[in-house]
Amino acid sequence: MGTIGFLIVLSLSLGLAAWLFFLWSVKSGQYDDPEGPKYRMLDDDDEPTARPAPPPPEPRAPDRER
Repeated sequence: MGTIGFLIVLSLSLGLAAWLFFLWSVKSGQYDDPEGPKYRMLDDDDEPTARPAPPPPEPRAPDRER
């Protein structure tokens, strides 16, 4: 019987913790804009990609005196 009582208390405390977490998320504005994310992915605010750097010049052979 002690195990069932422990499990009841545990389940009620976990339910209360979940309820408090839900209330905190509502008060902090997590559910204010449910439509925004689906339109946010369409915004084209990426910076243009930079052109690749030109390759370094090839080393020249040393001049030989004749």
